Amino acid sequence: MDWILATSPSEYSYVFLRLGLAVTFFAHSTQQIFGWSGGRGWKGMVDNWSEKYHIPPVFGVLGMATEFLGAFAMLFGFLTRPFALGLAIFIAIAIRKSHWGHGFFLARRPGEGSGVEYTLALFLMAMALVFGGGGAFSIDSVLSR
Repeated sequence: MDWILATSPSEYSYVFLRLGLAVTFFAHSTQQIFGWSGGRGWKGMVDNWSEKYHIPPVFGVLGMATEFLGAFAMLFGFLTRPFALGLAIFIAIAIRKSHWGHGFFLARRPGEGSGVEYTLALFLMAMALVFGGGGAFSIDSVLSR
């Protein structure tokens, strides 16, 4: 169980990965859950995922909760590895179901879906934290001492 919190308190690079994921997933999850910044809100997202990608509603809600709570976990470096794994799984599903068929590049013509470029970067950031932990300035580093 110690491996969940284990991290190197002198690894400052993980702080930047955590903050990047925290900002990204806070903005993305609040758009999905609350409809902020032109989002659909949680019901609209769950319905869309269910109809378009055949994702059961319970998994849609679980995914949104993982994104929202994961943003705070990344910000504070608390339970970094489990939340980073949850985010990586969520992103991997998004890559496969939504982005894979559109190639690599994010920038495409208006009205076309985006490729895996951006989601792949987020996936790799999350995986780095799965293997490295929260690093410096994390609650995990304090608790693992």
